[in-house]
Amino acid sequence: MKKKIGLFFGTFNPVHVGHLILANHLLQYTDLSEVWMVVTPHNPFKKKSSLLNNHHRFEMVWQLCEEYPGIKPSDVEFKLPQPNYTVFTLAHLEEKYPEYDFVLIMGEDNLKSFPKWKNYEVILERHEIIVYPRYSEGETEAELIDHPKITLTNAPRVEISSTFIRNAIREGKDVRPLLPPKVWKFIDEMNFYR
Repeated sequence: MKKKIGLFFGTFNPVHVGHLILANHLLQYTDLSEVWMVVTPHNPFKKKSSLLNNHHRFEMVWQLCEEYPGIKPSDVEFKLPQPNYTVFTLAHLEEKYPEYDFVLIMGEDNLKSFPKWKNYEVILERHEIIVYPRYSEGETEAELIDHPKITLTNAPRVEISSTFIRNAIREGKDVRPLLPPKVWKFIDEMNFYR
């Protein structure tokens, strides 16, 4: 049987304890062998100006993963043409690692907009999706909720946002409890988000 790898995509700007809690929960309570935290270079739906450099965000994810052997940092998307779409990343990974089954990890908010994703039917046909709870507006299509390849997980609902953290740092607030210690040390030393 193939090893199942969960793909947790994000700009991780910065990566925080909410991301870690979720990745670790999925590792402990699902049949995933590993969770790869895929740092996205640029989400076509986000303004790029507020993003730290790719290598800085990857460094933070790498720092976070050091103490958790089942959670791995991934920069696979850095090498793909931009703007990139999840369907292309999945095809690339399937080709590069035929020995693994890749499972998409997404928040409930993303499941609602999933039908707008490029070639979403292809993704559903080829991959399982694990959905974690998030507060968001709107309804999820019933056929997605009942889809045999989509699993809704009862992971802890951690509503910490990277935007909140960036703003708090800019305002001089103490955000240490929201960040893994090594990630905070890196942000502080590099004087990021100030």
